[in-house]
Amino acid sequence: MIDLSIGTPVDDTPAVLAEALAAAGNAPGYPAALGTAALRTAAARWLHRRLGVEVADPLGADPSIVPTVGSKELVALLPTFLGLPSGGTVIIPEVAYPTYEVGAVLAGLAVRRTDTPPADAVGVVLVWLNSPGNPHGRVLDDDQLRAWVAWGRAHGVPVVADECYVTLGWDVEPRSLLHPAVAGEDHAGLLAVHSLSKQSSAAGYRAGLLSGDPALVRRVWEVRRHLGLLVPGPVQAAMVAALDDDAHVDAQRERYRARREVLAAAVRATGARIDHSEAGLYLWVTRDEDCWTTIDWLAGLGIVGAPGSFYGPAGAQHVRLALTATDERIAAAVGRLSAR
Repeated sequence: MIDLSIGTPVDDTPAVLAEALAAAGNAPGYPAALGTAALRTAAARWLHRRLGVEVADPLGADPSIVPTVGSKELVALLPTFLGLPSGGTVIIPEVAYPTYEVGAVLAGLAVRRTDTPPADAVGVVLVWLNSPGNPHGRVLDDDQLRAWVAWGRAHGVPVVADECYVTLGWDVEPRSLLHPAVAGEDHAGLLAVHSLSKQSSAAGYRAGLLSGDPALVRRVWEVRRHLGLLVPGPVQAAMVAALDDDAHVDAQRERYRARREVLAAAVRATGARIDHSEAGLYLWVTRDEDCWTTIDWLAGLGIVGAPGSFYGPAGAQHVRLALTATDERIAAAVGRLSAR
């Protein structure tokens, strides 16, 4: 079987990370929940260089950046960290990574699925955006992002963007929620989540970042440090090295681009359609039938995909195929699709 159902990186972690991790291996003391000064400075440089985002003083009294234990932990626990009132509602995308809903449920909150700002904000306490999106690779344009920013600020509701695929744009260039063309002059009411898992093939390092509105970042940091949610010191050192090195990110991006091109061509040659998928690490495939029927068809070819229904009712006619497989496995999948 060729497993294209899980988005876990398979390529070697670049030496620049591994060497920095090893060099910082003598770490007898507890790491800072706030992150080292070197890490916060490197993160600010990366946000500016790669995303065009200017954060408030990363070393100031009110933190604008903190490291997280990967991005999934932050996604799952953010409603709890922010102390959102029980009984409220969290808005998530129509088709979404399940952890947004899990985090809401853990905090005693309800979930509402919508891709556009609702007419009213009664009971809404948080908005999650995901651009580029998992599973469908959809990218929100500037007007869509600005509409959410204006809506959140008008109603006093924090808007948070999960941007862990932001460096992997193919047909379009994804924009960060924190970019001045979207956020304006400051990041009031806004947060963005980033990760090194995909861009640096470092999912095993559990290296993520939270940045944005210093008032919201401080609330998250103050709870995290009391819970002992600390990114290990050697990992923080590896993050500095990774954030300061663009070469390995660009090389990994090209690996994914090559895999995407051949797999997408093979999928389309079968008569299936690929929707969205303009960024990220997945192809959002449909044959205009129930997703489980498509899953059965793929299984008959020895290929495993992820049913779109896992990501919400709106995904019921799609299957997610991941690009996170070796060149050999992608080539084998292409061969099976072509010989159907």
